[in-house]
Amino acid sequence: MDVEGATHKFVVDLIKQGGNELTLTVISVPNFREEKKDQSDESSGYSYCDYSDKRPVPITIPDYQHITSDGEKYVVYNVYMAGRLLCSHRYSEFANVHAKLKREFIDYQFPKFPGKWPFTLSDQQLDTRRRSLEHYIEKVSAVRAIGESDIMRDFLSTEIDDTEPERSSPEPPKVQVEMRINLPDRTSVTVSVRRNNTADDVYNSLVHKIALDKGMVNYFYLFETTESGFDRKLLRTEFPHNLYIQNYSSAKPNESCIALRKWVFAPTQELLMNHDEKTMSFLFWQAISDISQNRVKCPSVTMYELKVHQDKENKLQYLKIARSLDGYGMMVFPHCSCDAKKSGHVIPSVSYKKFTLQACKEDGTLEAQAPSFEWDEISQYETDEEGMVFCFEYTKPGKKPRWVRVFTKYYEFLNECFARVLKEREWCRENDHRGNGQQPTNHREEEEEEEEEEEEEEEEEEEEEEEEEEEEEDDGEEEEEELHRRPEHREIITEEEDEGL
Repeated sequence: MDVEGATHKFVVDLIKQGGNELTLTVISVPNFREEKKDQSDESSGYSYCDYSDKRPVPITIPDYQHITSDGEKYVVYNVYMAGRLLCSHRYSEFANVHAKLKREFIDYQFPKFPGKWPFTLSDQQLDTRRRSLEHYIEKVSAVRAIGESDIMRDFLSTEIDDTEPERSSPEPPKVQVEMRINLPDRTSVTVSVRRNNTADDVYNSLVHKIALDKGMVNYFYLFETTESGFDRKLLRTEFPHNLYIQNYSSAKPNESCIALRKWVFAPTQELLMNHDEKTMSFLFWQAISDISQNRVKCPSVTMYELKVHQDKENKLQYLKIARSLDGYGMMVFPHCSCDAKKSGHVIPSVSYKKFTLQACKEDGTLEAQAPSFEWDEISQYETDEEGMVFCFEYTKPGKKPRWVRVFTKYYEFLNECFARVLKEREWCRENDHRGNGQQPTNHREEEEEEEEEEEEEEEEEEEEEEEEEEEEEDDGEEEEEELHRRPEHREIITEEEDEGL
């Protein structure tokens, strides 16, 4: 695979997917490239890039605003991507980025950068500078090698720099950004959040914006749609806005890399959601999407029946048939290496019934073997962050326990899937005891209450340990005082201890 001009992240991901073997082809540098490298004194290293690889990027600077902070007045220009506010920067910061890009890409002919003006600019002059900056940022972002560089990513993901020498380091303004989130029913909504908001913060804002029923909150969450089409659930502490910046080159006016998707494996849990119309609509349209993308296997005869229910928007009947299809409610991961398979890769898949490792070749071509593990056979599981590995131990009847290591960059998500399935199995057992026909419990609140109870128990244990230590110290002091009062007794005890030793 030719990786010329590719980003560092892209190359690292390729290396990780390569398993235990890596083939590197070194191509000699032409003489004229070497000469040009020797003549350059502006760059610490020369790296040839393919500047012909261009694509349109919907980046604009439609407006600017006057900021007053600690008695200082200045102007910032607001940078938007596909209608979403990315960042706000001063002219000097644009100039600093321009200088960095020229040092990094020394053989690229940059567009004209607007010059600095020592006097206060009028509104007309500010608007002229805005248009010039917009033209510049649009041209350089269109070149893939430059637009995906770390310099541009950092610039488009940071607030106003408060370390400039011309400023007295005031607090940067807390600017809210608009994030577009795709919904399962093929619509999208825009929520206003801060750049440092976690996934939980953004999800709560979305729940409030779409008025999702409180009892349904635990059955959905935010997912990232990766370049390969795989939907990865965000970690609760992740920063969704950073993903916006990382995927801005593929952004479209009505699309986003962040989407709301169902987060449930058990079919019986879905049945408890039938009373809510909005939730039913989300499940209905996500099932249609999964079947159309072949994530759920559907025979041609069944497809015709589903089409009839889809046209009539008969959601209950459509979902009833869809839930019986192979792959429904299953999370299939991209193929990766595994220590249980000496050659080739595996495709991990998680469902409510079992965990499967489908054998495949290194290019993803399926093979015959597909070992599966019932959840009762899995005794424990864990992750290795340093090695980016998911590990689990299983025990087959009549055999000794065995550990398996799955080398996937989505090891944290795989770990979450395991925890979620086991938690849902507990919920289903609880529902069986309570009986059917009841409203679903808000398990999100239950989990938070459990965490609070655990913290309280830990605090109580710590307090008890402190009290025991204090009592032991008091008892020791009393014994010591008693021994000082009765020296003959102290000598007897010491002699007995000596004899015992």
